[in-house]
Formats: sequence, C-alpha cells, structure tokens
Amino acid sequence: MLSSLLKTTSSSIQRTTPFARRAFSTQFPALQRVAGVETVKNYINGKFTESKTDKWIELYNPATQDLIGYVPETTPEELKEATDTAAAAAKEWKKTTVLARQRVMMDLQYLIRRDQDAIAENIVQEQGKTFADAKGDVFRGLQVVEQACALTNMLMGEKLTVAKDMETYMYREPLGVVAGICPFNFPAMIPLWMFPLAIAAGNSIVMKPSERDPGAMMMLAKLAAEAGVPDGVLNIVHGSVDCVNYICDEPQIKAISFVGSDKAGEHIYTRGNANGKRVQANLGAKNHAVLLPDANKQSALNAIAGAAFGAAGQRCMALSTLVCVGETKDWLPELAQRARELKVGYGMEPDTDVGPLITVQSKQRVERLIQSGVDEGA
Repeated sequence: MLSSLLKTTSSSIQRTTPFARRAFSTQFPALQRVAGVETVKNYINGKFTESKTDKWIELYNPATQDLIGYVPETTPEELKEATDTAAAAAKEWKKTTVLARQRVMMDLQYLIRRDQDAIAENIVQEQGKTFADAKGDVFRGLQVVEQACALTNMLMGEKLTVAKDMETYMYREPLGVVAGICPFNFPAMIPLWMFPLAIAAGNSIVMKPSERDPGAMMMLAKLAAEAGVPDGVLNIVHGSVDCVNYICDEPQIKAISFVGSDKAGEHIYTRGNANGKRVQANLGAKNHAVLLPDANKQSALNAIAGAAFGAAGQRCMALSTLVCVGETKDWLPELAQRARELKVGYGMEPDTDVGPLITVQSKQRVERLIQSGVDEGA
C-alpha cells in the first residue's frame, strides 16, 4: 500500500429493485425521489455538500429492501472541484512534519474506537452483514490506522555507502493527490486501508466509496475532521462508471488504490496506467482448501464452513473450492448440515449467523450458480 503513495527521489424478499440499472444511472433520466428519504452528501474541502446532480442511485437496506437513501452521481464540475481542492491542500500538507501527521492518526484511531459500534450499526443497515462481522470490519480497518501511527520509521529513507567516500541517500516524498476506489463488502475496513496511510505519508486523497454502502466512509470523514485532518486533504465523491473514469483520467491524481471485482480492476488498471498513474488493484480470487485425513474433523469442518459462508460469501478470500482427500469425502454430509443450520437474517438480531446478500440481483446470481452446479451433476 505505502509504495503506491510515495515516490523515491442479498435479501430473502423477492422484490426486484432498480439498483443494477441505477448503478449506471448516467444513461437514464433523473429519478423522482421519494420525499423524506435522505441523500448522501459529497465531502469536499471539509464540507458535506449536496450534489447538484439530477441522477441518483437508490440505496436499499439489504435485509428489508427499504429505501434508505439516494447516492449522487457526482457531476463533472464537482469531481473537478474535489481534485482541485485536494491538489491545493497537498501543497501545504506535505510541508507538515511526519510527527504532526502521526498525531492526527493517533487521534483518529481513538475516535474510531469511540464510535466503532455506531459505524458497525451503519454497516449492518447498508451492507447487511451481522453486527459481529461489522464490528470486525471496523476493527480490521482500525489496525491499519494503528499502523499509520507507526509510519514514522518507514518514512525515514535510507543511506547506503556504495564506494569509498561515496554515499547514496534515498528520501521518501509524497506523490501529491491520490485516490481510493472501494467495494461494497467491507465499507469501513477497505477505506481505512487507504486514506490513513495516504494522509500519514503526506498526500491528499479523493475517496470513492461503494455506491451501495457509502455511510461508513462518511462517518469516518467526520472523525477524520475531528482528529485534525485539514480541509481538502480528504475528499469524498460518489457515483459509478463516470466517476471511476474521471479518477482514472484526471492528471492531478497520481496514484489509485482499488479493491473490487476482476472486471472493474482490469479496467481501472489499464485506463489508469495509460494515463501515467500508479495503480494498485486488489481483485477477486479462487480460493481452495485441501482437507486431509489426519485433520481434526470438527475443527476442520467449522473452519471450512466459516471460510465458505461467512459474510454470505461476499469477500475476495471466501472459500470456493474444497478438495477432499481420502476418507474426508465422507465428511461432506456433516459440512452440508452445518450450512443448513446457519440462520440467515437481519444483522442486528443476536442469533443471526449470516446476513443477506447485498442486492436481490446478487441473490439471483448465486441461485443461478448453484443451479448450474446441480445441472452439471453436483
């Protein structure tokens, strides 16, 4: 992560929502918004501002399918304002001492600890995972903020004696403006992978959280301001394809950190590199487990069930393939029974094991995958 920021020298309710269509809503006319439903704001130059767009993405609670918000397709003018603001702020922020930036990160980690339950509750409402999983989401991100607190040693640079009376020095300097593009499955952890390290290293950053669950990032922005992150150093914009393409094309943005799908990652990596940017793209994976006969049976089955079905399988490291060796194939009925016993429900209910998938369309896709396996003889 640090090398990209520095330079050397679904729900059980069967109601079809328009989410998939609205995710590319620049192709469609403006929505008729429902009165009383809140809109998600942009965060530019230290202020939460209502977008002037007429194109909005509908935000649903995955467990209830209630409409809980509208996310803007941030306009080109607002995107430009965000990057111009970040560029201006970067010129001053890079002049601060690393110890001053470290102090901001120390305050930020304290504030996240203070508000971690509130952030986790927002994740349950927008992403759908259980409250326990949501708290883990926040905690794993908090660990990266703690790493940012210890970044001072990593920014010291190096000195190497290469010959008699000759030494080589390497200094680490901020790149300037960087950007983060986040997926839906970890709405706190993954933004916290990005902006604390970028800011601690002396950069300013433009963040684009997932349009499916932006609330956690907005709460983190409030905490960042409270911790002392100056106006313009952290900016947040929203949207889908057009917003991503702007980030890839904007010359003031020097590096992009992305986590998400293979298709989106390949597009961002290719387009960003073509525009001279450093691009860090963490994509999906095909994860395998090998079950050997000498394994502790109960421990192994519990671990496999958790790896495969935790977070409703919505994580890049979810287990998708199990290779059973020898007699372990006879353990499969017990593994299937563990899956059947998992309770799917609302994430704030204490006895819920697995929350819903993020959208109805995601649930339908998983059902098609399951049916294809059955059709092929599974």
